[in-house]
Amino acid sequence: MSATDRAARALDMRLTPVRNWSVARPPRGWLRAIRDALGLTSKQFARRLGVSQPRIVALEKGEVDETLTLASLRRAAEALDCTLVYAIVPKRPLADMIRERAEATADAQLARVSHTMRLENQALTVSDQRRQRERLVDDLLRGSLRRLWDEPQ
Repeated sequence: MSATDRAARALDMRLTPVRNWSVARPPRGWLRAIRDALGLTSKQFARRLGVSQPRIVALEKGEVDETLTLASLRRAAEALDCTLVYAIVPKRPLADMIRERAEATADAQLARVSHTMRLENQALTVSDQRRQRERLVDDLLRGSLRRLWDEPQ
């Protein structure tokens, strides 16, 4: 197992607890929802954060509009005695995504070669094509994964 494969598997393990976790953001945003639940006015929240009251309105709007920086959101969360939780979670295991890309890359490469071989009346049997595909996929997975993402599929 390569270092890259081990890293992908380790990251997948770390992401397992949150892979299916889905909590919809409240319509007026988390900052506003937490502030309201705590019974804080925007003026009181502004004082805790060390900013003006209009800045709180801008922060809450920025969260809803998705224009707020992570740093600003983190500071606002801390002022509410909360922790910002941030993650980018792949929809599928990374190992599956890598293998699918290797298979697509192999298929594209083999399609070009197969076309030439057919023109020269040297086409491979279906079982030979399958073996060649698996060998190429394995070679691609053993090499630098960066080359998987160079060619459009």
